[in-house]
Amino acid sequence: MTDYRLLLEQLETFCRAEPFYVPLFANASALLWQALPEINWAGFYILRGDALVLGPFQGKPACIRIGPGRGVCGAAVRDGRVLRVADVHAFPGHIACDSASNAEIVLPLRCQGAPRAVLDLDSPVRDRFTEADEAGLRAFAALLEQYAVYE
Repeated sequence: MTDYRLLLEQLETFCRAEPFYVPLFANASALLWQALPEINWAGFYILRGDALVLGPFQGKPACIRIGPGRGVCGAAVRDGRVLRVADVHAFPGHIACDSASNAEIVLPLRCQGAPRAVLDLDSPVRDRFTEADEAGLRAFAALLEQYAVYE
């Protein structure tokens, strides 16, 4: 079981050290990569115009640009809500950047009320992300929203 309390303490240390989103998101993705079992991708997409563009991540190479509303990431931004998908192959319009991925959770990140990025985690294990994971990752995302500077 993931110790989200410890993960949040570690993230806050990085947030206080450097709030610029590039190094912050790089360290955040590394923290998640190390702490969460059974994941094959952990990272960020940054909203540029109306598309999501690949940001810092851990895992295999990924899709570089995701169009508006496309896939789980695009749907999460469009709808402004967390999407926890037990089986990505059943998700309409799923984008298969890594064919080994079977489950996904995406959390939109906002800055001053406007969407700015998403935190995206993939797993080769179907139904990998639990309610406890979602709660812990919501707190993780909230901390990033509080500190991240995009300019």
